[in-house]
Amino acid sequence: MGFLSNFRKKGQIEQAVNEYFQLMNGYVPRFTTFEGGIYEMELTRAAVHSFATHVSKLHPEIKGNGHENIERVLQYRPNALMDTKKYLYRLATVLMVDNTAFIAPIYDSKMNIIGFYPLDTSKVNVTQGNGQKYVVYDFGNGNRGAIEIEKAGIMTQFQYHDELFGESNKVLKPTMDLIHANNQGIVEGVKQSASIRFMGKLAQTLKPTDIEAERKRFVESNLSTMNNGGVLLYDQKYEDVKQITSSPFVVDDKQMAQIKESVFDYFGTNEKILRNQFTSDEWNAYYEGKIEPFAIEASLVHTNMLFNDVEVASGNEVIFSANRLQYMSNKEQLEMITALFDRGFLSQNEGREILNLAPIENGDTYYIRKEYCSKDMLEEIQMADMAAKVAQVGGKEAEDAEAEK
Repeated sequence: MGFLSNFRKKGQIEQAVNEYFQLMNGYVPRFTTFEGGIYEMELTRAAVHSFATHVSKLHPEIKGNGHENIERVLQYRPNALMDTKKYLYRLATVLMVDNTAFIAPIYDSKMNIIGFYPLDTSKVNVTQGNGQKYVVYDFGNGNRGAIEIEKAGIMTQFQYHDELFGESNKVLKPTMDLIHANNQGIVEGVKQSASIRFMGKLAQTLKPTDIEAERKRFVESNLSTMNNGGVLLYDQKYEDVKQITSSPFVVDDKQMAQIKESVFDYFGTNEKILRNQFTSDEWNAYYEGKIEPFAIEASLVHTNMLFNDVEVASGNEVIFSANRLQYMSNKEQLEMITALFDRGFLSQNEGREILNLAPIENGDTYYIRKEYCSKDMLEEIQMADMAAKVAQVGGKEAEDAEAEK
């Protein structure tokens, strides 16, 4: 049974969805703070964007024979709307925001997988009918699609209470509210600092109507745009006039740094990663802590969607890899290539790839220095070298003897 294809006839789908299915649990994989979600706040969106951008550079490969077509699809265009970069970016974004990401396989008429589509988790429900669990997806236009849950791909993080869904992001709500309140405080502070306010004490008793008229006159004479000289004057009707200054409270640098660290800790990132100012060591730490776990889970999920147990046991699998050496400094890259090239670990083209250079013809040959040999062959090679030297000496002595004659 397929998804985004011929799952069943439309009438059967509508009957199954509208009459037959029953909701298994009431979990709604959404989270909002203040008036939006975590993707609506600048700092948290930057953390999600940074992660998704690095994930989108992963390179999918399929181990095993006879999978060239689906590997090409996975490497270039997993579905009609997305290339591989957009597909991985969307998948990583949904996972970070909703802590659960669903992937639907796309089938052809012969029920062969020809693509993958990342679903909007907020429009996905897990339902059950006739003892079978299904993933039901709302297209947003009144139509729905469905697929057996074992055929769908599910990626999660923060998984605890539910066997399918990750936890909500409500633990981040206090931090989000602090950021929102601080931003509002800054805005209000700018508004207040842009207005000039005074308190005047009249030297005589006036009727309420006279006080209102005097206030209007004072403002028009001294605080309007007509007073372009910047001098405030008042007569003997006022005993004293003082300017009111307000100092709105905003979070100081140390407190703001703590708020940022809370966000960074939650998303497993830091400011250098967000600003792309990391060193190779810092990148490796981020890769191993965030990118590699995603790559491993994505590999497992796509492998289970594409292959059955027998095919997996035969060595078929999907791998998402990244060229981590590209993030090394030029000096580190040169040292790496120099150390590995003449030991047969890197070919010319692999070394050029590290330097972001195009491959060359016949550049896939591996070279090794001749003075290296295996430990088991060391004695044999030494005996051969000794025999060669003896033969060389004997030959030279024969030449000398012949020369003397």
